[in-house]
Amino acid sequence: MQISSELLLLIVINVVSAGIFIGGLATSIKFIEGQIKRLEIKQDKHNNLIERMAIVEQSVKSAHHRIDKFEG
Repeated sequence: MQISSELLLLIVINVVSAGIFIGGLATSIKFIEGQIKRLEIKQDKHNNLIERMAIVEQSVKSAHHRIDKFEG
């Protein structure tokens, strides 16, 4: 039983096409993971800012109470 050249060519083309498709998917996944990591870094910076602002708000509130005592 011999495989015809057309069938062999068809198999090779399908294997190469599948390889290119899988390679493209892997590249896309790596790119998306990189984007997610950048977004996580930005989110961490934002969360840090919110925590610091909460501390500043408490400090300002405390300062206003002390000022009110001096005025009173």
